[in-house]
Order: sequence, then C-alpha cells, then structure tokens
Amino acid sequence: MSWKFVINTTWLLLMIVISGLIYVRMAPHDTTALHVPPPMDAAPGGPVIKGSSGLFVQVYDVPPADILETFNTVALASKRTRILAGSIKEGVITYVTRSRILGFPDYTTVQAVTDGQGSRVTIYARLRFGRSDFGVNSSRVRGWLGIVKTLN
Repeated sequence: MSWKFVINTTWLLLMIVISGLIYVRMAPHDTTALHVPPPMDAAPGGPVIKGSSGLFVQVYDVPPADILETFNTVALASKRTRILAGSIKEGVITYVTRSRILGFPDYTTVQAVTDGQGSRVTIYARLRFGRSDFGVNSSRVRGWLGIVKTLN
C-alpha cells in the first residue's frame, strides 16, 4: 500500500466527516413535522422514554398561559436554545437546542392545556440525528421542570 493512497484516503474520510458536520449545522428544520402537539397518552409524574425521545407530563395549579410563560422563560434561559415555532397564545411552543460542540439539534415541544382548575403540561423531547442522545434531552427537561417547580 502506497503512502499516496493512505494520504488520499485520509483526506477523503476527513472531507466526508466535515461535510456531515456542516450538514448537521445547516440542515433546515421541518417545522410542519416538528411543531405538532405532543402525544397525550402519558400519565402525570415520571417520564415515558422510548429510544431517543422522552415524554413528560406535569399538572400545575395555574392557568395554561401562566405556566407556559414560565416554561418559556426557563427554556430561553438555557444555553443554545431558541423558539422554533409556536407561542404562548397558541398554547404550544417548540424549541430547538443545539449541542455545544457539534451543534446537533434537539427538539422540545411544550404544550399546556386546561385541566380542571389548573393546567396539564406535556413536554416532548426528541433528537433529530442519531439513535441516542445519551440522556441529554431527559436531563434538560428534568432541569427545566425543577426550575419551574421552584418558580411556582
């Protein structure tokens, strides 16, 4: 095997990796597929984690708009997180949070609906690329829930 072949193969592999990383950073978000109400089949309390997504449900004693305002404040205070679609008025907001180094996008949709005298908040967190996020989405949502609990 010649050194020229090894060098050319190395450069080719490096260009493939760089192209993949650029795609991850530059790929457009499909808001019609991502900004949908979360599944409503989970019970309040613990998360339902399936593969690369997590579904969290909490019940609060405040109106939906108030708790969604609190979630919005907490989410936007998180690093590398921005609103992808939705609003407090709509009752559903989808956020995109990018990983620190490679910029992988994770999507979190928060929906608040009236539940008796208060609100039922459903949070659906999922990744876009890969098969596992190593628990990052779940940790982020648990952190948000902890902060919201201290604010309410």
